[in-house]
Amino acid sequence: MSTTIQLQPETRSRLDSLKIHPLESYDETLNRIMDVLFDPEQLSEETLQRIEEGLADMRAGRSRPFEDYVRERGL
Repeated sequence: MSTTIQLQPETRSRLDSLKIHPLESYDETLNRIMDVLFDPEQLSEETLQRIEEGLADMRAGRSRPFEDYVRERGL
């Protein structure tokens, strides 16, 4: 089953530029993009808690710039 959708010319042009191959269908292109954007796996409660703790540390000033970290390790 297929359906027709209306796209502005600019939208179609942007979608064309996202194709990895000229013969890739719009359906394949859109599904590939959606696969990147939407992760079906939910974050665990432990991971969410650790993210919140990290954000709280940053808000409280218990962090340092990434550039300092890189420089200290010679990266």
